Amino acid sequence: MATVHPRYLVDHQKTPTDVVGPIEEWRRIVEELEDLRAYDAAVSEKQATIPLDMVMSEVRARRGS
Repeated sequence: MATVHPRYLVDHQKTPTDVVGPIEEWRRIVEELEDLRAYDAAVSEKQATIPLDMVMSEVRARRGS
């Protein structure tokens, strides 16, 4: 999971309105969301199952980890 260091912008009542953070953290978050969406799509298609360790190895290989 991505480590994040958000900073919050607040309005005059100190209610959070926006989040600001480093672009590299945002890119990692988006990448992880895309991985989750791909996983959800694969599960919903009811294809033949693939062991999780194989899936994670493929994800890591694509990320270059």
